[in-house]
Amino acid sequence: MSQKDHWEQVYSSKASEELGWYEPHLQTSLDLIQGLGLSLDASIIDVGGGASTLVDDLLDAGYRSITVLDISARALSLTRKRLGTRAEPVTWRVGDIDDIDLPEGQYDVWHDRAVFHFLTDVDQQRNYRDKLLGALAPRGHFVVGTFAPEAPPTCSGLPVQRYSPEQLEATLGASFELMHQRKSLHLTPGGVRQMYLYCHFRKTS
Repeated sequence: MSQKDHWEQVYSSKASEELGWYEPHLQTSLDLIQGLGLSLDASIIDVGGGASTLVDDLLDAGYRSITVLDISARALSLTRKRLGTRAEPVTWRVGDIDDIDLPEGQYDVWHDRAVFHFLTDVDQQRNYRDKLLGALAPRGHFVVGTFAPEAPPTCSGLPVQRYSPEQLEATLGASFELMHQRKSLHLTPGGVRQMYLYCHFRKTS
């Protein structure tokens, strides 16, 4: 089964609130983004936004330039339906981060909760980093949530790459400076404990 087929099946088999990574509000992500002190016109992309409620909270906070990218058309359809007319100013992109084309230097903030850790192949990780570098504006911000070393080795039936801050730094390379890190325990709807590592990196040029 392809990655796209896997995620379309996941989002078709359960309600969003029943999925393992669901949270009513991604408060840690929101706090990190708002803590950057950017204007409400800052360009933000939520990579793997799926059926996440982060876009709801960003809109509530007044941000006006939001892009949501996900491999699953079903996930984005659910989010657009939930938002109703509020979805109209948001840019919606269906695509796989492995091969999607993103505009050069477009985004002030690239947010990713639980996409990067599914990239277990070194070439995938490098390709992601290259896309991140190209799409971020100069001195842009990368806010990422991945499984920490204490987290389970799999999620949604797929293996994951677990990270310490040092491992993330090494993977991203000298083009990114680690500005902040914190851990947050997530309890899935099924009762599984998942320790997340959240980091804020800044592009060095």
